[in-house]
Amino acid sequence: MQSLKLKLLITETKKQVKRREREREREREREMAYAAAISLKNTIERLSSSSHISIVTKYSRRNIKLLYKEVLSLLVVLEELDSNNNIIDRARVDALDGLIREAVYRFEDALDSHVSDQFISQSEGIDADKIHQLMLISVDLKDLKEDIDFFIHTVNEMMKAYTSELHDLLPVVEEEDEDEDVDGDADGSDDFFDSRTEFVENETMMVGLSDLFVEIKERLMDTSAESERVSLSLVGMAGIGKTALANKLYQDSSISSHFERCAFVTVGPEYVLEGVLVDILEQVHDEADEKMDVEGHDILDGLEMMTYTSLKERRYLIMLDDVWHPEIWDDLLSVFPDDNNGSRVLLTTRLLDIASSNWCEIRFLDKKESWDLLRHKVFGEMTCPHELEKPGKKIAENCEGLPLTIVTVAGILSKAERTTEYWNKVAEKQTSVFTEAYDQMFEVLYPSYNYLPQHLKASFLYVGVFPQNCEIRSSTLTNLWSAEGFPDAKSEFVDEKSYVFSEHYTTFLELTSKNVIMSHKESYNRIMKTCSLHSPFWYMCNKEARKNKFFYGVKSLEDSLAEGNMKNQRRLCIRNNVLFAIKDAYDSMESISTVRSLLCTGQYHQYPVPLCSGLRLLRVLDALSIRFYEFPVELLNLVQLAYLAVTFNGKVPPSISRLWNLKWLIINRHWSIISHGAPLQYMPIEIWNMQELKHLQVMGITLFPPTEGSLLPNLLTLLDVSPQSCTKDVLDRIPNLDKLGIRIELSVDDVEPALSCFDHISHLDELRSLKCVVLNPIFKPDIVAPPAPLSIFSSSLQKLNLSGLGYPWEEMRNISLLPNLRVLKLRCYAFRGPKWEVRGNGFRRLKFLLIEDTDLVHWTFRDNPCLYVLESISMKNCYKLEEIPLSFGRFLSKIEFVDCNPKVVACAKMSKKYWDKRYYDTKPLDLDVHSSWDDKKLVS
Repeated sequence: MQSLKLKLLITETKKQVKRREREREREREREMAYAAAISLKNTIERLSSSSHISIVTKYSRRNIKLLYKEVLSLLVVLEELDSNNNIIDRARVDALDGLIREAVYRFEDALDSHVSDQFISQSEGIDADKIHQLMLISVDLKDLKEDIDFFIHTVNEMMKAYTSELHDLLPVVEEEDEDEDVDGDADGSDDFFDSRTEFVENETMMVGLSDLFVEIKERLMDTSAESERVSLSLVGMAGIGKTALANKLYQDSSISSHFERCAFVTVGPEYVLEGVLVDILEQVHDEADEKMDVEGHDILDGLEMMTYTSLKERRYLIMLDDVWHPEIWDDLLSVFPDDNNGSRVLLTTRLLDIASSNWCEIRFLDKKESWDLLRHKVFGEMTCPHELEKPGKKIAENCEGLPLTIVTVAGILSKAERTTEYWNKVAEKQTSVFTEAYDQMFEVLYPSYNYLPQHLKASFLYVGVFPQNCEIRSSTLTNLWSAEGFPDAKSEFVDEKSYVFSEHYTTFLELTSKNVIMSHKESYNRIMKTCSLHSPFWYMCNKEARKNKFFYGVKSLEDSLAEGNMKNQRRLCIRNNVLFAIKDAYDSMESISTVRSLLCTGQYHQYPVPLCSGLRLLRVLDALSIRFYEFPVELLNLVQLAYLAVTFNGKVPPSISRLWNLKWLIINRHWSIISHGAPLQYMPIEIWNMQELKHLQVMGITLFPPTEGSLLPNLLTLLDVSPQSCTKDVLDRIPNLDKLGIRIELSVDDVEPALSCFDHISHLDELRSLKCVVLNPIFKPDIVAPPAPLSIFSSSLQKLNLSGLGYPWEEMRNISLLPNLRVLKLRCYAFRGPKWEVRGNGFRRLKFLLIEDTDLVHWTFRDNPCLYVLESISMKNCYKLEEIPLSFGRFLSKIEFVDCNPKVVACAKMSKKYWDKRYYDTKPLDLDVHSSWDDKKLVS
């Protein structure tokens, strides 16, 4: 029963909180003004710093500086608004965001169009074969005076409005009538606060996660830890069942009887501390608790004092559901007494960085749990008709283990016809059931996007350009993010010994920690290699991107003809390449003059189709999934391109160098088998004029030696080049090369690969990653000595990946002495022979070792300790290997066997017992075994 004192506090709190909520009321819509401003900033930087552009006239140079200053000032204000996200009037700021975004895009279009026009006009009359000789473009901005003046005026006006919003974060609002009944009913029972959660009296059935329920229940009631107050966090994606699990725990009779005082409060992203305290008090307060006088204190102090008194010297359980800000724990830390009596605080959150050090990640449901939940929600206690079980299990599987999707789909199915024909259509996604479900889930998922920091919003939405359920290579995504100019979070790596970090590593880390993207394959040190979006998040990305003109996905003819949806889009994502062959679709897509990126992300289409080459402002063109017979020369007019990826079999024209802004050039071939004596394919020597290049990937093509004085100072990545490219003349002119990939293609008549390509690698002082692959290697039955010893690699190497070389294991000695080598991957008989003896002074810094497809039988160590810092070993398709020594350092944490000799697996299992006993104080050795003859997943 509430005391009079508490009722008075609640009444006053409701007045203040209601007033504050009115001040903070805002819309959910978040525009992409920040991303637009970043894009314009990058455009101006390219224009002012390019060695191929000459800014003529004093007026032009002055205005370039002025424009850049204005954009930087705008970014500062946008970032400050973002940091004050919780207390600004979001509805007003959203309106400003929309206006500034349109103004930025409009001016950027005018600026890019002007530069392209001047390039084309200055190239008129020049022979096509000599167009690459036009190396300097004169740009005069006087024709843009009206656009510049209008843009600067608009930005200044918007800046005033933004600044006004920042300086008046809590505007004065009309005071409420003192006689207004804020309590509702006279007894104060009105449910005023959104943070209050109501529970049914009877326990509800929870399907799935029973293992986690038992584990967390034990941790909450762990009597061995009763000497201290413990906080526990449940972390996971929106809709994964955090609240349902917390609810189930809260209602468990043994838990409720274990604690003297219990409270369950849903906090939310826009919590008000007074409201949270009132919700707690209404569940734990008793008149007998009032031992202190709160008169003379402000409302917050009074609430804190009453909460502290109500919990003091009592074992309590407080559940804080849906926590978004770390401040909530800081605010409540002193309010929750720590009497060493086994009290617990449990919070649920979508954000890993909010979680306490004692946290548990909520997993997805497996297939059985998914079907059990769907069946329960549709049929209750009734039996599911036998004929609906098969399509029902498929429907449940299509929900991808997310309980919210399962429950939402089940709700739709409950109201629909329960026929085999209909359920089969739902299972094959031939109805709108899943789309309807994702629409219903939108409000629950949207805050996960809405409350992302500005620098992550564009990167997150961009993941949606790939097809649904697509497993995306992180290297591809980071290249596209960089080409698009998306900002990355500022990061500091305290571990200076860590090898090759992607410049966007922190973006991946933040997106996964906020549970909006899923990590699939990871490297040994947990760096993401592939990722994807869960289907409802993919749907949300596409919906938001379309609304904000960020990108538009085109999969059907209807999509391509939807002029209203395509108008003013910045990116087109083509998921069905054959649409380019349909004239109406082609004309519709090519008419979108604002498009900056054309991304062909659908399945590979082996028949050539025309490509929209009239989109002259394109910066990113990814057309790897479309086949061309020859290089599409019409692309050479797209002088704004920074990223170009195409598939063709012909020659690269010399005029490729007219794409002076190109930083990423990726060339694939439709076929890869070559005949004996086939002539080498060369990149044109003009490639050495492309000073902006930072990533060059050419499928087996050879680089011509450069002319005197030529240099590619910005080239960091050179992949899939032929071995003939690795001459001293070539490598000396790429001084900052960080990553090198060599592709050696053998015809059926070749006997052995030409490995002289390694001769000039040792002096590449910046090289950290080297990959050399021999395609179609042919080995003689007898192992013979190599024509020459394995060359000495660069001492800077941190990652080495070799395949198909066929060297004897004795040649490993040079590799073992590399001082900085962290990762070694040996595939497809990279080394041959039955015995490999590792000496004690080798591989001093190696952390990950992969051996795949080898004839190795005995692997021994001569001296101890060996591979002292090794953390992970992966053995795949090693059918002859009989034993693996465990003479490693204590850092070893995992050994993986995939389709290996059962003898070596049995040996490793026996050795593991000794290992775990020897290193009992560290984490036990993780032995992961998969075999096609036992693992059903691998058999298929």
